[in-house]
Amino acid sequence: MKIADITRRAGRSLSQAKARTVLTSLAIGVGAFTLTLALAAGEGSRQYVDTIVSSNIDPQMLIVAKDESMFGGGDEGASLAGTGLREYSETATQYAGLTLKTLSPDDFDKISSRSDVEKVTPTYLVNAQYLTFEQVEDKQYTADVTVYDVSVRPEVAAGTLPDRAQQQIADDEVVVPESFLKTLDITDYDSFIGSNITLHLMQPPKNLSEADIQSLAATDGLAAVEEAMQGESREVTLKVRAVSMQSATSFTASSALFISENKAKELSEFLTKDTEQYRSYVSAMVLVKDGVDPSAVKADLEKDGIYSVTAEDVQGLLFTFVNLLQGIVIGFGLLALIASIFGIINTQYISVLERTQQIGLMKALGMSGRDVGRLFRYEAAWIGFLGGLIGAGLAWGAGVALNPFISDALGLSAGTHLLVFQPVPIAGLIIGLMVIAVLAGYFPSRKATRLDPIEALRTE
Repeated sequence: MKIADITRRAGRSLSQAKARTVLTSLAIGVGAFTLTLALAAGEGSRQYVDTIVSSNIDPQMLIVAKDESMFGGGDEGASLAGTGLREYSETATQYAGLTLKTLSPDDFDKISSRSDVEKVTPTYLVNAQYLTFEQVEDKQYTADVTVYDVSVRPEVAAGTLPDRAQQQIADDEVVVPESFLKTLDITDYDSFIGSNITLHLMQPPKNLSEADIQSLAATDGLAAVEEAMQGESREVTLKVRAVSMQSATSFTASSALFISENKAKELSEFLTKDTEQYRSYVSAMVLVKDGVDPSAVKADLEKDGIYSVTAEDVQGLLFTFVNLLQGIVIGFGLLALIASIFGIINTQYISVLERTQQIGLMKALGMSGRDVGRLFRYEAAWIGFLGGLIGAGLAWGAGVALNPFISDALGLSAGTHLLVFQPVPIAGLIIGLMVIAVLAGYFPSRKATRLDPIEALRTE
């Protein structure tokens, strides 16, 4: 008997018991629905991770540090993520008190001298004691201050940024994240452009020797000792050039002030002058030349005790998290499929019992046992196909309808969706469900194959 004939006959047999066929298909459709959403969420999350990594890290860029714990390799991890704008308090501390190894000038010379490295940019730490806004009177705030990264161009809510790529902002300019204005309760962004922000910087207390303290106290008194030990202070006024738009694809655009590289270097050196941290930095950005594998540079630097992560490492870490969540959702889908397998077995066994006389008649008319078994397996395949089609179709429709609401709730940028449906994986899923259904229908079809036609015809 031809495959096409058996396929049509299997479809007609199922149509004679529509309610049972639909209910069994819906059982397998639950698993198909869950698995389709899991595949879509996994693909959407991976595309989102790709967008985040490509928007924030150049593929040829390495983030290097002397302390392995910066990248989670030590007993305690350190985070570089900013915490946003906070109101200043003299009784509060701004830092977590972590002790980290720093990159020395020798380390920078060693990295810069490599023939496969194009540029090395230290991560300047500008720890302002507090800052004030021209448009907000009588209030002081604390916030992270970082370098405007020319390789990452954030969207602007107001103002302008340099037109040309790799061009820094001016040394007297600052870019303010949109989240800061929300904290300050400023709604007129355009009027905020051109206003001043003043950074109040204070050097750490100076360490005087016991002999110097005694000598100074003897000649000028204790007040002179206190004044000598106090670090120098400085106020730096910057003009707001732009307000960076809050974005779900940027690591820093919503948590720190952006200043020019030259200004960051100047202020960092001022704050660390006459200290062990002078021109020593926690981390740096290393741009590897085009055509050179950043992973190879990473391996060479690690031999010298300098640790680093590549864009690929960051992507892999995020992918691991995405895959774990996707695996959990797929697990629930598989549980639903296991339940539906028993439903298919039960349905097929009932079908064999109800059609015992038909099976006997088909065999008496010359239909082979093999073809009878194939008929029931094809019926199971039809159930798997219908269940997969119903579940995947409902998941696709629900995902397309919910994507805008999900994107809005998560603050995703325009055109970015959490659920991304791809035809090929979904088609593979439906084919896989058909195979599972055929396997589930194996034992009932085997029973039909072994029925004796004479005994089957006697059955009432």
